[in-house]
Amino acid sequence: MTLHTPLMEAPPKGVPAGYIETLAMLERLHRLLLDVIKDEFERLGILEINSVQALLLFNIAENEVTAGELKSRGYYQGSNVSYNLKKLVELGYMHHQRSDIDRRSVRVRLTEKGLYVRATMADLFARHSDILGRRSVVDGAQLDTINGSLKRMERFWTEQIRYIY
Repeated sequence: MTLHTPLMEAPPKGVPAGYIETLAMLERLHRLLLDVIKDEFERLGILEINSVQALLLFNIAENEVTAGELKSRGYYQGSNVSYNLKKLVELGYMHHQRSDIDRRSVRVRLTEKGLYVRATMADLFARHSDILGRRSVVDGAQLDTINGSLKRMERFWTEQIRYIY
């Protein structure tokens, strides 16, 4: 569900239009990122994983992590992490190993196949970053400003969640 649609002539009373626009933009950008990744993978013939799984591989990188660590970092929500990790192990993109300390905990790391996907994603992101700069769409300083604002929103929302509980 999009937060700001053509049907919504004005934001709800008391909610600044800029805030609603920002929420809608964050949602659209996330979906667009997934579509960009999907299109790149289709172009390359990598069809057995989806864009969410590819992002998961990208974010894990050279680390060895648990599903709980990924969730607690806020990258992924709900049972989708466990499902996606299981699929990535089955497809050979990740190794998994039970923890010697806590047998319920499983640690995962990328295989060579997973590292290839990560490198593919890094190439895509580097290419896009270069194009953004060359076309003067956004430069490093502007990205720093955007990221600073988004980090402050993230902190605020995190505080709101903690306040509820």
